[in-house]
Amino acid sequence: MGAGCPWVLWSRGMALLLPPDAEKTPGYWNEGARRRLKSALTLQPVAQRAKNIILFVGDGMGLSTMSAARIYKGQLAGGSGEENILAMETFPHLALAKTYTIDRQVPDSAGTGTAYLCGVKANAKTLGLSGAAVYGKCRTTFGNEVDSILHRARLEGKSVGIVTTTRVQHASPGAAYAHSASRSWYADANMPKEALRDGCKDIAYQLVHNTDINVILGGGRMYMTPKRTADPEYPEDPAQNGTRKDGLDLIAKWLSAKQGARYVWDKKGMDAVEDDSVSHLMGLFEPKDMKYELNRNTSTDPSIVEMTEKAIRILRRNPKGFFLFVEDEIDHGHHSGRAKQALMEAVMLDRAVARASELTSPSDTLTVVTADHSHVFTFGGNTLRGTSIFGLAPKKAKDKQAYTSILYGNGPGYSIRNGGRPAPSLRTAEDKDYRQQAAVPLEVETHSGEDVVVLAKGPMAHLFHGVQEQHYIAHAMAYATCLEPYAAEPGCRAARRASRGTLCSPQPLLALLALCVAAHVVGG
Repeated sequence: MGAGCPWVLWSRGMALLLPPDAEKTPGYWNEGARRRLKSALTLQPVAQRAKNIILFVGDGMGLSTMSAARIYKGQLAGGSGEENILAMETFPHLALAKTYTIDRQVPDSAGTGTAYLCGVKANAKTLGLSGAAVYGKCRTTFGNEVDSILHRARLEGKSVGIVTTTRVQHASPGAAYAHSASRSWYADANMPKEALRDGCKDIAYQLVHNTDINVILGGGRMYMTPKRTADPEYPEDPAQNGTRKDGLDLIAKWLSAKQGARYVWDKKGMDAVEDDSVSHLMGLFEPKDMKYELNRNTSTDPSIVEMTEKAIRILRRNPKGFFLFVEDEIDHGHHSGRAKQALMEAVMLDRAVARASELTSPSDTLTVVTADHSHVFTFGGNTLRGTSIFGLAPKKAKDKQAYTSILYGNGPGYSIRNGGRPAPSLRTAEDKDYRQQAAVPLEVETHSGEDVVVLAKGPMAHLFHGVQEQHYIAHAMAYATCLEPYAAEPGCRAARRASRGTLCSPQPLLALLALCVAAHVVGG
């Protein structure tokens, strides 16, 4: 922003123009701190049990990604960006989660998903299994299964849903319902013969058979239909055809097993579904993963915000409550070294968080936002206030070349030309597919091992505090809504009575009728 231009202050999600010199006065900072202190002094834990839980996971959304996404979102709105506040950052309670798995210092999404959804730390690349299971060894599956909080919520009569911008069989959503010695066993065609012979089932098969999931929205069509089945969106492209070797049409099987179920494969179909007309909705919008938001066809594919809203409107009809898992694949943008794609995904996740807050109440809905792991992504270079988050550092490097503020520790952005590092330009660095430079050459950028943030609001949100092991997240959520192994804890019986009391019953109407009759008799 130019000198003398007013800054944009964000307060309660609203943009307020400030005089250009307002921040230079101590009063500006003192008053802002006083407001925050007053808010902190009035903060009280919401100690009753939660009826609903929404868990948002930014796949790969480390703290540096959150900070950069905050700036990017603010700049998209016309501000300097640094002073912006994400919707998730308004949540009053937070913790840090340690993300290592049993076998890895730097984790993957399968082991971490098992931790925050199933409540136990596990080995990398395994889903819904304890640490006794061995990656790729089918026989170690049996007897080592662990159930997710989504599965336990469904057993308690709550409605449950999954929303993801990946394939619905991917590692993070897969941990909600599958028990697999390999996160890559998407369909039977992806499994070794030995695993099939030993009785293991692919993840797509388990999606349909393991848990009665009310709402399933994401990608992953090809793993659900028989080999050579033409894709409805890309019928002329054989690479998008179904892949199943067992001949099963899992979509048809799912539909036939659910009364009031609907299947859709594009935005038009999803929008046409009346929220009160279905008990189950499956929407698979791409053969594999859904497209990045910056590449999305807005007329054919729904956004994560639209999918989240549709899921909540269907799930919240259950008087016993619901559990919803929402994931945005920030991770793939980072792996490809394309920071703009990754940060736009983080912005979209935050918009979904904001929309969910508008559709629910913090009095009965616990909302948790976290990440499974971080990435070797950073931004620095002494950039000036208001500089584009994708911009250049103000001074050149030791090699006399310009460099971007955003850099990766490793990945495909590593480049040497004519014996040196190529200099980026501001124009190229702003492109959505620009790959920021990396220190170490790798085909795919890697995860990092630092802690991730957990933000929470609503009933029992105060349970999220301090530095915790990642599997604690599942336990805190289970306790908050009286799921096993905490169903017999104090307060749970009353919570169940309150839930049952919201069911449609003739008793309140009969009581009201009796009062009316009595009043009429007395009045007569």
